Amino acid sequence: MAAGTPLDAHLAHLAAALPPYRRCEPLLARWGATLAQRLTAGGRLLVAGNGGSAAEAQHLTAELVGKLRDDRRPLSAIALHAETSALTAIGNDYGYEEVFARQVRAHGRPDDVLLLLSTSGGSGNLLAAARAGREAGLRCWAFTGPAPNPLADACHEVLAVDSPDSQVVQELHLVSSHLLCEYVEQAMAEYVEAALPAAPAAGPVRAGVEVVLDGGAGRPVEA
Repeated sequence: MAAGTPLDAHLAHLAAALPPYRRCEPLLARWGATLAQRLTAGGRLLVAGNGGSAAEAQHLTAELVGKLRDDRRPLSAIALHAETSALTAIGNDYGYEEVFARQVRAHGRPDDVLLLLSTSGGSGNLLAAARAGREAGLRCWAFTGPAPNPLADACHEVLAVDSPDSQVVQELHLVSSHLLCEYVEQAMAEYVEAALPAAPAAGPVRAGVEVVLDGGAGRPVEA
């Protein structure tokens, strides 16, 4: 790569990662539809990461509990690393590797979703969380850097960003979080539209008025 400014180098790495990233679209759309179905049915999304990935995981939960674009019902999403008292108590009593796994056992229920974010795919506390999630019957997903990696192998499905630059990986994880929310809200809108009752058939009955026939003469009158 020709020498240039840090901006040139960074954008070159980002541009190289974008073509393979486009192949993630069907996965994100499917995950969004799954999340919409499970969260609107009363399920929960648990999310965790370390460092910059923790910040991105918390960004995702904020979009789901709040909103991305249009107003809608709030969705249950918890960033496990943001539970600071639980995190430090578990780390102190059980070791740092257990800080997420123990929370997954506490909060996770079958058919909930666990999403773990890691640029390396090798963080021990996330691997422990994935094992705990699978044992508890959760659907386990991961955002990682290049695969194969241990976290990708530990989860049911993975969105792996194909870039050697951890900054680019995290940036595309943020893009993935926004797109995931887009697909969740799109699927929710489709569910609402499908659930709307059909328009009533045209007829002589008006709201709040009972119509009867006048003495068999065939003339409708209000009762």
